[in-house]
Amino acid sequence: MQSAQAAGSALKAVVTPFFDEPTNTLSYVVRDPDSKACAVVDSVLDLDYPSGTISYTSADQIISFIRDNQLELDWILETHVHADHLSAAPYIQQELGGRIAIGDHITTVQETFGEVFAAGQRFARDGSQFDVLLSEGDAINIGGLTGYAMHTPGHTPACMTYVLGDAIFVGDTLFMPDYGTARCDFPGGDAATLFRSIKRILALPEDMRIFVCHDYLPNGRELEFETTVGAERKDNIHVHDGTSEETFVAMREKRDATLGMPTLILPSLQVNMRAGHMPPAEGERFFLKLPLNAFGGPDLGRLAPKGE
Repeated sequence: MQSAQAAGSALKAVVTPFFDEPTNTLSYVVRDPDSKACAVVDSVLDLDYPSGTISYTSADQIISFIRDNQLELDWILETHVHADHLSAAPYIQQELGGRIAIGDHITTVQETFGEVFAAGQRFARDGSQFDVLLSEGDAINIGGLTGYAMHTPGHTPACMTYVLGDAIFVGDTLFMPDYGTARCDFPGGDAATLFRSIKRILALPEDMRIFVCHDYLPNGRELEFETTVGAERKDNIHVHDGTSEETFVAMREKRDATLGMPTLILPSLQVNMRAGHMPPAEGERFFLKLPLNAFGGPDLGRLAPKGE
C-alpha cells in the first residue's frame, strides 16, 4: 500500500451513523463530499445467540442507504477483530462490492484464536481472508477524500484507527469522554500500549472529529457518537490532559479485573478472525464452537467423555 501524509485531506467527510442497540455498536458510512464514493466502517451482522439465528437487518439498513443515495462502495473497513458483534463485511461486499480491509497485525490475532478454537490447518493465519491488509501510514482514498491508517494497539494487538479527511474512526480505542477508554484484558491487550496509542490520536489537530465504535449511554443519557480531539483531551475521564501513563495503567488494570466477558465474544471472534465468514460447514450446517474455560477456570479433565 502507498503511504499517506501525516494527516488526512482537508475535505470534511460526510458521515452517517447506524446504531445497533443490542450490541451498542456504531457502524458508519463515510462519503466523499465531492463524489459518490463511500466506505463502510465496522458493520454488524445480527445474531440471536439463544436460538443461533443469523440475520441481516442491520447490514440491510446500510445497504439500502448506499443504494438509495446511489453511492459507490470502495472500502469495507474493520478497525479490529471485534469481540462484541459479528462483522457483516462479506454480506455487504456481495451486495455492493468494495474491498474488505483490516490492519496487518491481524495475523497475530489469528494465531492466538486459531489455537483457542482449534481451527486446524484449514484456517489460514496469514490474513488472506481479507482483501487488503493495512499497515501504519497506508493511504486510504475514497474518491477525492484522502486518509490513512494508524496502528493503535492496546485493546488488541491489531487495532487500527482510520483518519478519513477530517474524521477519525477509533474503533474501541476511545469512547465518548464520559465513558473513557477500551479494556485491555483480552489476549495481546496491554494498558500501557493503549495509553501510547491514544496519545498518538490525541496529538492530531484539536478540531478533528472522532467517531466511536460503541456508546453505552452512561447515566441514562441519549446516544452520542461524535466528539473531537480537543474534547477528548479536555474531558475524557480516563486520559484527559495531565493523566500520566502510570495512573492510567493502574486505573485500567484495576477496572478490567472487574469486567465480565462480552456476551458475544466466542461467536464474534470465530467469525471476525475470518473477515466475517463462517467456519467451514459440517454437512449442510454451519457451527460455532464453545471452547470451555478458554479464558480461565478449573481443569476439566475429570469431565472427559467415556467411550467416545
